[in-house]
Amino acid sequence: MADLDALRARFVRALEGARAPGGGPDPAPYADNLLARWQEPQRRYHTLAHLTAVLDHIDVLAEYAADPDVVRLAAWFHDAVYLPDRSENEERSARLAERALPETGVSAAKTAETARLVRLTATHAPADDDRDGKVLCDADLAVLASPPSAYAAYTAAVREEYGFVPNDAFRAGRSAVLRQLLDLPRLFRTPYGEAEWEATARYNLRSELEILSL
Repeated sequence: MADLDALRARFVRALEGARAPGGGPDPAPYADNLLARWQEPQRRYHTLAHLTAVLDHIDVLAEYAADPDVVRLAAWFHDAVYLPDRSENEERSARLAERALPETGVSAAKTAETARLVRLTATHAPADDDRDGKVLCDADLAVLASPPSAYAAYTAAVREEYGFVPNDAFRAGRSAVLRQLLDLPRLFRTPYGEAEWEATARYNLRSELEILSL
């Protein structure tokens, strides 16, 4: 089970790091709203466990970010709106950030940057000079470099989340996603991600693709 108090504290620290000192209302209701969203019943992979993992990976990669607390806020919002059968989740999540963050005392510039980062998770294709984008995208994709048992649990959760899709259609769609990822010159853009996660992630992706093609 996720530690809700610990997660709430992490949101408060990120928000206070991103906004001016004393610059807004109590963060707790905003944290609770986000925590409730991440616990919605339609979620199987995009859960509090995923949020926690992304936040943990951002902590590992924080030295590469220009504004780590804004990256952390983007992680909180990046799948805050999530329906498996909808394609505009990232856009709707970004709009949620654009509505909520100004109320909390975050500046217009940092709100815009948070929303930009959320939208970037639709493609995971940050520009070469996008330090914050590289950190968020690497943290979001780090699950691909999981050990075998954890990777198997990840793929099972993804399948559950798309339980409404018939098997043949799911296998075709998932295979296309895996090939698209494998065709990228690099999955990970930070030095740490490239050194520590790239090879394992590619092995996992190739193995999953082989299983789907059986």
